[in-house]
Amino acid sequence: MTKETLTWAVNQLTLRKRVVMASVVQTSGSVPGKVGARLAIAENASGFHGTIGGAGLELKVLNRCHELMLEQFEPFGEVLTFGLNKGAKGYEVQPLDSLCGGRVTVSIEVIIPPPHVLLMGGGHCASALVTTIESLNWNHSVSDSRIEYCNTELFPTATELIHSSVDDFLAAESINTIRRFSDILLLGHDWSEDQERLLGLLKLCQDGDSIPDGRNFPRIGVIGSRSKWQSFSRAATEQGVNSEQLDSVICPIGLNIGAESPEEIAIAVTAQILSLAKGVSPADENWRQSL
Repeated sequence: MTKETLTWAVNQLTLRKRVVMASVVQTSGSVPGKVGARLAIAENASGFHGTIGGAGLELKVLNRCHELMLEQFEPFGEVLTFGLNKGAKGYEVQPLDSLCGGRVTVSIEVIIPPPHVLLMGGGHCASALVTTIESLNWNHSVSDSRIEYCNTELFPTATELIHSSVDDFLAAESINTIRRFSDILLLGHDWSEDQERLLGLLKLCQDGDSIPDGRNFPRIGVIGSRSKWQSFSRAATEQGVNSEQLDSVICPIGLNIGAESPEEIAIAVTAQILSLAKGVSPADENWRQSL
C-alpha cells in the first residue's frame, strides 16, 4: 500500500496538484497503523489514498490534512503525536477516544509540485531554457508548428512534444488540462503565431473565470519588444480581454539583469519563474540590508 500511495502522490504532482501526505514515523504499544503507513490527499481530488490504520486516528489526521490543503500554498510540515486513549497525557500528545492504549507519531507534509514550463517555440531561447530548467529538476514541454523545432532529437527529455498549429493546440486544451503547466512562455519565431496563442490562452483563462497567476491558470510570459507588446495589447483589448488578465501577462520576460544572449535570457527567465513560484521578490531586502 505504501508504494501505491507514493506512486499515486507522484502522479498527482505531475498533474500540478498539491499533495498532503501523512506518514506514521514512530509507534509504541498497541496501535492500528505501523511505521511506514501512509495516506495522502490531492488538490481538487475526491477521497484519499492509503491508510494509517483507520478508526479515530485516521479521521483526526485526515481532517488535519484537509485543513492544511486549504491553508498552505508553500512547502510545510509538522509532526503530531496521538495517545490512543482518553487519558493520554503529555504536552505534546493529543488524546483520542480509543481503547488501543498506544502512541502514534505522524508527520504531515504539504508537497508543492515543481514548475512545469511549456515553451511555445522551439528555437534558441527554448534550447537554452531547457538547460537551466533541467538543472533545477523542473519539468518542461515544447510546442511548435514546425516539426524540425519540436522533436525528440532537439528535446529528448521533454515531458510533452506538441507539434500542432495554434488552432489545433487551443482546441485540444481546456481550463482543466492547461493547468498541468505552471508557466507558458511564448517564444515563437512568428509574431502572428504568438499573438494568436496569447489571445487564445487569455480567452481560455477568461472563460474559466481565472487569472494567469500560476495557481488557477498558468503564468503567461511573452518574449518581445515594446512595439510587439503594444500590438498584442491592442489586439487583446479589441477581443474583449479584461485589463486584469492582460496586466497579469509578463512581458518582457526575465529579471532585468541585462540579458542578451539566449543563455543569459534563460538565466533571467528561470530566475523570474523561481521568484514567482516561491513568492519572493528580488527587490526584497536580504538579511544584511535589513540590519
